[in-house]
Order: sequence, then structure tokens, then C-alpha cells
Amino acid sequence: KSVIQIFLWGGMSHNDTWDPKPDSGREYMGEFSAVIPTNVDGIQIGALFPELAKQADKYSLIRSMTHGNNGHETAAYLVQTAHAPGDRLAYPSVGAVFAHMKEQEYKGSLPPYVVLTKPQGRFSEEGFLGARLKPFATGGDPNASRFEVEGIVSRRVADARQEARRDLLASLDTLRKAAGDDPLVRASQAARTEAYEMVLGKGREVFDLSKEKPELRDRYGRHTFGQDCLAARRMAEAGVPYIVINYPGGWDTHSNHFQTMGRQAPQLDQGLAALLADLHDRGMLDTTLVWCCGEFGRGPKVDWQPPWNGGRNHHGKVFSVLVAGGGFKGGHVVGASDEKAMEVAERPVSPTDLLGSIYQLAGIDSKASLPHPMGLEAHILPKDPGKAPSGGLLTEIM
Repeated sequence: KSVIQIFLWGGMSHNDTWDPKPDSGREYMGEFSAVIPTNVDGIQIGALFPELAKQADKYSLIRSMTHGNNGHETAAYLVQTAHAPGDRLAYPSVGAVFAHMKEQEYKGSLPPYVVLTKPQGRFSEEGFLGARLKPFATGGDPNASRFEVEGIVSRRVADARQEARRDLLASLDTLRKAAGDDPLVRASQAARTEAYEMVLGKGREVFDLSKEKPELRDRYGRHTFGQDCLAARRMAEAGVPYIVINYPGGWDTHSNHFQTMGRQAPQLDQGLAALLADLHDRGMLDTTLVWCCGEFGRGPKVDWQPPWNGGRNHHGKVFSVLVAGGGFKGGHVVGASDEKAMEVAERPVSPTDLLGSIYQLAGIDSKASLPHPMGLEAHILPKDPGKAPSGGLLTEIM
């Protein structure tokens, strides 16, 4: 019913997290060479993720994701559309495709494609589908005392005053009255009604995290990412088809990599583990698909020279993805990297394989056509994936 995509923009290191190589030495593992067992026999992850280690039965790890692209913009486009950058068409992201394909059945009060809290900004997620399917970015900070969605809710104006202003505006709108049943006026009125539903109606309630128990909010973590995860769960409950958490701060760690990892990895661990446990406890994990990765990984070999001082560079040859729920089995590892996490060693997984599996689990025909404004031929996934290494759909965990 819903997808929650946690996008680790900038690219998170696979060595330090979900594909550790503890025997490769300091040159590759740096400060984070320790690994820990999970609650699934035979699966180990980096020691920075003790909470996710307790939830490994609920997710699977793809350790052989690959596309070979090392540019932020082009790799982000490739991971989220499966189409090669540089093609003559600007394809929509998976979120925009979901919004388009699910719009007839989704009757909720929120937009069908929501981003917490800022768009990635690396490419136009709506592509040629147009502004109607652009993601709604909430802005604000869900970890604030009240989560104010920028441009939508002003807590300084009471509901009654908001309604009075709306009534006054309607009474002065002589153009609308004179136009009668004009299609443009009717469309404008529908948009206005939808906006006010978010301001004063049920849509606003989804963003009110004060309705959750303080203990649960603590479990998610009283930081922006943790509360992003809680807000995403509430949106999934409301039936929003596609929700993106664009990780605050990012993972583009060319320099001071280990300091950033030491700060951000515990927050990712806490928030994501709490989300998976909460979805499971509420009986929502079967109908909510969660996937988490960046546009690529980070270079397995640490760059210790100044000015990088222990940094990792872009690495699209192999990286890791976490998938859970929505029909994906938990407790499995798909594919493998080589002994130093430099190359794919077993079972390559391309963006086409991953997104194709997500579409199939959601009941979306990945071969379906998309409406191009100029009538050009366009399909959800490429008809010919080209030379990208591919092992096909992820049937072993579906």
C-alpha cells in the first residue's frame, strides 16, 4: 500500500555499515573494523548498528548493488528511475511513478508523494510527468516542539480565524460566482479545497506527532531523522502511496568521514530500527515496503592524505541496500562484494532489478507506458536495460 524510501544522499559507506570486511585492515576499515552478530545466524553488520542487529529478521541486505556511476546527479537519477542518464527523455522517479499509477485508488487528504523534509535537489523527480506529480516537501523539523509544515500550517493563526478568512475571501470572489461552471474555475476551487483540507482538516493531523506516546517518540530518537521516521509511519497509516525521507545532513564524506559516521550512524540505526519494529508491531510491515540506500557507496580504500584526513570517495561499482516489508522477506543477504568491497563478487543487482521488484510487489506493471506530453514512447522501466550487470528480479527475497 505504501513505500517509505530512506534516501542516504551523498552515498553511505558500505564498508562501515552493512557489508563490513573486518580482515581488510586499517587501510580499508579505518576506525570501524568491529562487527557484530545479528539476530539471524550468519549475518554480521558493522558495530555502529546495534539496534538494527536486533531487527535483521525483518529486513534483507543487498550487498551487490551496482551501476558503476560516480556522479551525484547522474547516480541519483539512475538509482531512482533505472533509466540511464543522458537519454533524450527526463524520466520520473519511482515516487512520481507511484503517485501517477496509484492516483485513482488513493483517496487520502495528503498528496500521494511526500518528501521529509527537503527534496534531494539533484534532479527533477517528477520528470516529464510534470509539476502535478512533483513531491510535496514538508519543510520544517519534526523534532521541533510542534512540527510546522512550511507554507501549509501556521500555528500562530487559530483555526476559527483561518475559517473566517476563507469565508470572507469566498464572499468577495465575484469572478468565481460570475464564471459559474467554468472548468478552470472548478479546478481552482478543487485545489483550494484540497489545500484547506491540509490546513484545517484530517491532513494536518498526520503531522501532529504530539498524538504519539512520549516513550515511542523516545524510541525513534529525539533527533530530526528519528522523528522523520515516525512521521513517515503516520503517513503510511494514512495511506500515502510514496514517502521519502531525505536524510538530513547527507553522507558525502570526502573528508572527516569517521567523525561524520560516528555522529550520524547511531541516529540512522535508532530511527530505522524503531520504524521496522513499529511497523511490525502494528501489523503494517506486510503492506509497507521500506528501502534504504544512497546513490552509491563510498570508496573502500580510505584516503588518509590531507586535505581529506580519512575520507572516502564516490563508489558506484558496488554498494549495499536494505529492503524490508511489502513482500520482501527478512533475514537474507543477496549477493556479495569481493574481499575488500571493491567489486561485485556474486549476483549483481542493477537499479532495474531493484525497482522492477518494488513495482511488482506494488502491483505496478513495470512495462507499462507513461504519458509523455509530446506523445513520445516512454515506459516505466527501460525496455532494454543495456549493458548493466543484472541478475533479474529479486525473487529470492520476494
